[in-house]
Amino acid sequence: QVQLVESGGGLVQAGGSLKLSCAASGRTSNMYIVGWFRQAPGKERETVAAIDWSGVRTDYLESVKGRFTISRDHAKNTVYLQMNSLKPDDTALYYCASARPGGEYDSWGQGTQVTVSS
Repeated sequence: QVQLVESGGGLVQAGGSLKLSCAASGRTSNMYIVGWFRQAPGKERETVAAIDWSGVRTDYLESVKGRFTISRDHAKNTVYLQMNSLKPDDTALYYCASARPGGEYDSWGQGTQVTVSS
């Protein structure tokens, strides 16, 4: 099992930046895919970004392309989400999760709140 802990959330004005971290422990070799997700009150959870083991393949939610960047540091067992040009619509609870090869996301963190004021 993988344990994930998010950090880096907070309150920021529109146009500002935040960098989220997802620190992993336990069976980190199971972290083939790591994704960042978000859920705002009254809305469904969205997959914001994902990255594979190599760090080469990444995918992004259309609305965050060009503003958010996902990356991973194997030495630190940490995956990051750099968020620039933040908008009020980005306000949500952000989670990270990991998946094994060919599997579903099965390890989840508790989340970190991101609030963007207008």
